[in-house]
Amino acid sequence: MTKSEAKKRVEKLRALIDHHRYLYHVLGKQEISDDALDSLKKELFDLEQEHPDLITPDSPTQRIAGKPLKGFVRVAHPGRMISLNDAFSEEDLRDWSKRLNNYLGKPYHGAFYCDLKMDGLAIELTYEKGLLVLASTRGDGTVGEDVTQNIKTVDAMPLRLRTDDRAVPQKLIVRGEVFLMKSEFARINKGLAKEREKTYANPRNLAAGTVRQLDPAVTAGRRLSFYAYSMVGNDGLYGDGFPSHDAEYDALRQWGIGVNPHGHTVKNIQDVVAFQKKWEAQRDALDYEFDGIVVSVNDNRVYRDAGIIGKSPRGAIAFKFSPRQSQTIVENIVVQVGRTGVLTPVAYLKPVHIGGTTVSRATLHNLDEIKRLGVKIGDTVIVGRAGDVIPDVISVLTELRTGKEKEFRMPQKCPVCHKPVQQIPGQVAFRCVNKECPAIRRESIYHFVSRHAFDMEGVGPKVIDQLMDVGLVRDAADLFSLTKQDVLNLDRFAEKSAQNVIDAIQARTRIGLDRFIFALGIEHVGEETAVDLAQHFGTFDKFRKATQEQLEKIPDVGSVVAQSIIEWFKRPYNHSVVTKLLRAGIHATPVGHAGKGKFKGKTFVLTGTLESMSRDQAKERIRALGGEVSSSVSKETDYVVAGSEPGSKYNNAQKLGVKIMDEQEFIRLIR
Repeated sequence: MTKSEAKKRVEKLRALIDHHRYLYHVLGKQEISDDALDSLKKELFDLEQEHPDLITPDSPTQRIAGKPLKGFVRVAHPGRMISLNDAFSEEDLRDWSKRLNNYLGKPYHGAFYCDLKMDGLAIELTYEKGLLVLASTRGDGTVGEDVTQNIKTVDAMPLRLRTDDRAVPQKLIVRGEVFLMKSEFARINKGLAKEREKTYANPRNLAAGTVRQLDPAVTAGRRLSFYAYSMVGNDGLYGDGFPSHDAEYDALRQWGIGVNPHGHTVKNIQDVVAFQKKWEAQRDALDYEFDGIVVSVNDNRVYRDAGIIGKSPRGAIAFKFSPRQSQTIVENIVVQVGRTGVLTPVAYLKPVHIGGTTVSRATLHNLDEIKRLGVKIGDTVIVGRAGDVIPDVISVLTELRTGKEKEFRMPQKCPVCHKPVQQIPGQVAFRCVNKECPAIRRESIYHFVSRHAFDMEGVGPKVIDQLMDVGLVRDAADLFSLTKQDVLNLDRFAEKSAQNVIDAIQARTRIGLDRFIFALGIEHVGEETAVDLAQHFGTFDKFRKATQEQLEKIPDVGSVVAQSIIEWFKRPYNHSVVTKLLRAGIHATPVGHAGKGKFKGKTFVLTGTLESMSRDQAKERIRALGGEVSSSVSKETDYVVAGSEPGSKYNNAQKLGVKIMDEQEFIRLIR
């Protein structure tokens, strides 16, 4: 990037960050996630570090944005409410440590205090002679809003400090985070939805809206929580009068002010990294949101000597978790041909780290979705992941356009076989008309070995590609005639790895009928429909010989699905593959019928990642106990089982008032 391009990018980033900060801090609104805003700030910070002469006093990296609402009395803070710079990796953390040591002129060998970084609303509390006299919001960092009457309704805030174990100073200034428990957030949103009022997107927005209520009675009706993170001197720095950060926390506890119970001191940077990794793995285990850890020099003398640079203390940093959303650039849009011939536009992205993995592609679903988003090649976009779902382009940051972006157009010919592409009647999707398209064949084998079908561990798309490229596999049935020597002839395969591939294939010659049906890749036959078909017909022979009339008698199998099944078996290629599979010794075992057991008449929906079992195992357990599993949440859903990083199904369940249980509750139930 040239200096001129960097300057333009910096100017656009500043304007965009200021816009979204204004929405949140002043208007209480949020259009993009905190993760996405953090990634914008990080890009601006990095560009300014690369070009220091571009730094200006009004840059978002040099000040805290936001203005007090007109409905509240303005209150000046005794010292500026500073903020923290972010580290997103171990490398960022170690760079911070090096900068600190360079400023101090010698290595810091003392302890660090690690605390969970609460995702709430910053509040400053002022106590005089042990009594709470003022509570104010951050505002612009210098002037905030007087929300004392609202804060006095919060049980987590002591109105009078305890004096049993430690004398209280004449004046005490405490800063911390007001937040809502996730369970309380769900309760409030459920009530708002029942009254047909607007619900909130996340606990942080609701906490901010609650604190800013002009009517304290509304605040009193919402059970806010609070954790303090510091006591403050008149210069805005922490640790005034205490030898260490953990000593501050001890004093706060003794005075009856809550602090996060999971914070503690560690010996070195390596221990800081271990603390962050531990809590990233347990991020969804607690009943409140936190998006990283705060790392502080525990020695307050050293912390104060380090001072402030710009808006942030040198002696502390926020070590953020892997974001679930981030911003990046769409470098190209490429069409992929699926197993049914449907063309799916895929965004090829500038690689970005999201949710613990590097993301370089994201689905755009179809042409209508591209038009809805307004995405162009070259756009800066927000990309997100939820649970085990593939990444999605969430929104386009049109403010960062340069004029060089290009429109995407759906090709008129298949990019693989070059046969015509047609739009499916009544749908937004486009499809390759060539049923023998090589891409369709290849995708069908990917599907056949996938986790929800034959589940051949270690036999993924890369292995399939190698086998097809050398002519060893032309259809799914050919997999079962492979030998170890065949696999050994492929690149990068040794004796053990080749044997593992053969063992994985041969271990799946006996499979549940529902998985067998699903693995065939029949259009409109998903996992749940495959279960219904398997339970109804009992054997594969009865299923493949079924008439359209017999198929349509099955609940949830209408004329479209029935016709799709009939047509699939009529195609010579499919008939040949099925014949070869049966000759290879594939045996499809019957599936138990729903309706008998403790879950009789109950419908479950699974979302997020389960730690103690796979989703397939959970589904099998539910069905074994007589329950049914659905892929979507509705008013008829009885339970939603939520693992880590749940997706939109979790939010839908909250809106509909469906019972949500975590993994431990689910395990107790199935036992």
